[in-house]
Amino acid sequence: MQFRLPTTRLIPVLAAALVTLMAFAVPALALSRVKDLASIEGVRQNQLVGYGIVVGLNGTGDTLNNIPFTKQSLQAMLERLGVNTRGATMRTQNLAAVMVTANLPPFAAQGTRIDVTVSSLGDAKSLQGGTLLVTPLLGADGEVYALAQGSIAIAGFSAEGDAAKITRGVPTNGRISNGANIEREIAFKLSDARNLRLSLRNPDFTTSKRIASAINDFMGADTAEPTDPATVTIQIPGKYHGNMMRLITEVEQLKVEPDQAARVVVDERSGIIVMGRDVRVSTVAIAQGNLTVTITEQPQVSQPAPFSNGQTAVVPRTGVKVDTGDGNKLALVKEGVSLRDLVDGLNALGVGPRDLISILQAIKSAGALQADIELM
Repeated sequence: MQFRLPTTRLIPVLAAALVTLMAFAVPALALSRVKDLASIEGVRQNQLVGYGIVVGLNGTGDTLNNIPFTKQSLQAMLERLGVNTRGATMRTQNLAAVMVTANLPPFAAQGTRIDVTVSSLGDAKSLQGGTLLVTPLLGADGEVYALAQGSIAIAGFSAEGDAAKITRGVPTNGRISNGANIEREIAFKLSDARNLRLSLRNPDFTTSKRIASAINDFMGADTAEPTDPATVTIQIPGKYHGNMMRLITEVEQLKVEPDQAARVVVDERSGIIVMGRDVRVSTVAIAQGNLTVTITEQPQVSQPAPFSNGQTAVVPRTGVKVDTGDGNKLALVKEGVSLRDLVDGLNALGVGPRDLISILQAIKSAGALQADIELM
């Protein structure tokens, strides 16, 4: 049995199918939120650092005779507690001098807690089982912003005997979760700002212009202006006065297609190559071949015949192999090829990462690579 769909119903079905195919045919734009492209100027973390002492180590701490600052810190701490150790001989290895670091989050209120990282300064073997004593954490202005104390958790371990030793991870570095209590706040009122400045994480002229245009389209007025490739300044509209949080929330959710310069990043030490999508190559011919000479030594022992006066001797055996790379061919890379075509063409030559670095540098020297090469 066959069924026929009426013509009046067939047309909408075909139209819907055509729209679906067109949706798949149009390439999706790589849109990103303004929140992921830029940060609010003034809303940032601040680094804190302090010097402290870790106690309770099971003989894995600093050697006092070798680390004078640990001994001085121990004597000063005991004197503050009413114990006089001047001139006494101390041989304990249950404590270690450490540096304590932390990040003070923006708008952190007094009394909240933050994580701290503890790192050994002397010759301590491990901080496992140690407890950090009260340590003031200072900011760049020399003021104390937090106090740290607590038990240290480390990810590594170390064990050794008379003839063997094993170390996993870094046992001289640890972390204290919620180990510091904030004692002072950084005075910064976002609501008092007369304008809002966005700092781009990857400065670019086109991206900053697109962000400003997206904000102006959303506001319905020219309130945003790209002052430089890294900054977009927003004049606060009247309806947002006194409600800066609403303005920031709405601006952060706007979506923009970021632009990027054509760049090839090369790390010669590890052989890592990263190429952007806009890298283009003019017409160029590439040939890759290496001269490889392999020399192997396999000496053999020559024994004299039985009951003879000969002597045992080592006879050299040398093997030499030369590979001139005759199988490699000359490849033609056409003008304006994309990143995918460039990679496919170089892979067809059997080029490894090390040789690819040299080829990209040679193409750049020939003026055929429309991109910057950045060496790490």
